[in-house]
Amino acid sequence: MIPTEPQYDVIIVGAGFGGCYLLNKLREEGFKVLVLDDGKDLGGVWYWNCYAGARTDSMVPLYEFSNKDIWSDWTWNVKYPSQRDLRDYFAHVESKLHLKKDIRFNSRVLSSEFDSTTAKWQIKTKDGAEFTSRNLILCLGFASKPNIPKFKGLETFAGTYCHTARWPQEDIDFRGKRVGVVGNGSSGLQVIQTIAPVVKHLTVFQRSPTYALPMRQGPLTEEQLEKANYDKIFAKRPTTFTGLDCDFNPKSALDDTDEERQRFFEGIWAKGGLSFWLGTYYDVIMNKESNRHAYEFWRSKVLPRIKDPKKAELLAPEDPPYFFGTKRATLEQRYYEVYNQDNVELVNAKENPIKEVVPSGIITQDDVLHEFDILILATGFDSVTGGIMNIDIKGVDGQSLQQKWAKGATTALGMTTTGFPNLFFVYGPQAPTSFSNGPTSSEVQGDWIVETLDYLRKKGYTWFNPGIESEKAWSNHVEAVGAATLLPYTKSEYMGTNVPGKPKQMLNYLGGLPKYIAQVNEIREKGFPGYEVR
Repeated sequence: MIPTEPQYDVIIVGAGFGGCYLLNKLREEGFKVLVLDDGKDLGGVWYWNCYAGARTDSMVPLYEFSNKDIWSDWTWNVKYPSQRDLRDYFAHVESKLHLKKDIRFNSRVLSSEFDSTTAKWQIKTKDGAEFTSRNLILCLGFASKPNIPKFKGLETFAGTYCHTARWPQEDIDFRGKRVGVVGNGSSGLQVIQTIAPVVKHLTVFQRSPTYALPMRQGPLTEEQLEKANYDKIFAKRPTTFTGLDCDFNPKSALDDTDEERQRFFEGIWAKGGLSFWLGTYYDVIMNKESNRHAYEFWRSKVLPRIKDPKKAELLAPEDPPYFFGTKRATLEQRYYEVYNQDNVELVNAKENPIKEVVPSGIITQDDVLHEFDILILATGFDSVTGGIMNIDIKGVDGQSLQQKWAKGATTALGMTTTGFPNLFFVYGPQAPTSFSNGPTSSEVQGDWIVETLDYLRKKGYTWFNPGIESEKAWSNHVEAVGAATLLPYTKSEYMGTNVPGKPKQMLNYLGGLPKYIAQVNEIREKGFPGYEVR
């Protein structure tokens, strides 16, 4: 029998950056909290993403918690940590915060239903456990549901196959094997450049090229290791558009002469990382002519590294197949050199798509059989909303969130949605999410949620529900800001158009973190106008 009073003040789903941050902050404020996670350890995406070559695309110390108790005696070895480094980091976090005592691992949440009479959530997990909580916070991240194409015969493949997001924890031995990789986004690129030196033969199936940028991996400098700078670094994060350390150039690319523009591009290219994407002219993402200048510069850097002209045209086409920066930026270390290997084949899967998977490999449209021992699907995610929609969530009067969002997600402030009281989500739809640094956004939204719950507790309120007009206003604002960019022209995870049947919409807020913070804080400071609070 489910008890009348909720067992917990807050139940959090997910034990990555967002879930860990909120658990610690809420416990400090005296809330009774439980975290449910499908994995076997802390880390969220960094537990699951254990594929070959997995590492961050944000530099440290930007990509970590700002909590001094954690960073004061933790030191990274390289600018861009590997998945193994992140697992070690979360073990260090546990040694400092002792989070696991309030986490239930191996607990996949299947459903959650709101009881309007008692104002509590009833949560059920795959193993049959049931819990009740006044508030429910979903910390599932933007990449918790893999996008697995429905290739004919996929289940018949006789070798080893997996999606990069569901990689076996014991790893895969690629030495001397014939390997096929479908997809070349962030995960695919990292797998490709990591396994290429050891495989017998590698075939990459590419639908569209990735505009990969130089990672500039290496050890941290003395200045970057200097802990006396950390407070300033973490204070700066939420003041930048993406929660990192760079910001857009306020000038238009068209205002500079050719020589000035070349010099500027050379500077941010040399810096490496995401600078050429997130530290460029502000209008590269908005103006087609400015965008073309960025693409041409990128292409000029890539072409000299590819020996085969045919492969070069596929990897860096003369005519760009999509606007620069409108798909997730990827960082590479030796990606383009891979295609100079004699044992690496590049298949244009747009012109010659995969027809079916058979026990021995893949048959393409031209009826050629590509034989493999191992098949890797690096086909991305049902991004931002997929993880949330994977749970059967029912709100007031049994309304299904899956049905409500069937034609597109609608939210208030990218953290709540009408008809689902006391439900919050972090790093989800219509927030800066995919265009922001994960730890920064997790702390920004986490603080707002903790302060909101503290306000409700002090007032004796048990019901927090955004009004329809508030939700409509925010959703319209998100779409309007996004419509001023070039993103809607590109089929991508940012628009939801990479998944067949998923509604096309602006899944992320593109106004930047400072504007986002100002707007959400204004709503809280004014006592939540437009919200039903009682």
